[in-house]
Amino acid sequence: QVQLVESGGGLVQTGGSLGLSCAASGSTFRFNEIGWYRQVPGKQRELVATISSGGRTNYADSVEGRFTISSDNTKNMVYLQMNSLKPEDTAVYYCNWRGFDGSNWNSDYWGQGTQVTVSS
Repeated sequence: QVQLVESGGGLVQTGGSLGLSCAASGSTFRFNEIGWYRQVPGKQRELVATISSGGRTNYADSVEGRFTISSDNTKNMVYLQMNSLKPEDTAVYYCNWRGFDGSNWNSDYWGQGTQVTVSS
């Protein structure tokens, strides 16, 4: 089992910045990809940004150039720096971990989510 704990959400004004952190613990034998997704009520969860074990990043078009994902593999941490925030960035942000958990090479874990609210 892999446990993911997000932190850093909150309320910010349009144009402001926030940083999210996610700590992974447990059976984190090898991750293939770790990243951030977000969801608003009534809509599907959507990709925000991911980073592979090799450092390759992938961003949603809507956040490209404003958000930056990074990871510290030695600490099993992943970060999301969000700049130039817009009201449409308001959502619950979820950390996601995919990799080998000791028994399943395609395991997929989610954090509990952290609320980000951008006021206009």
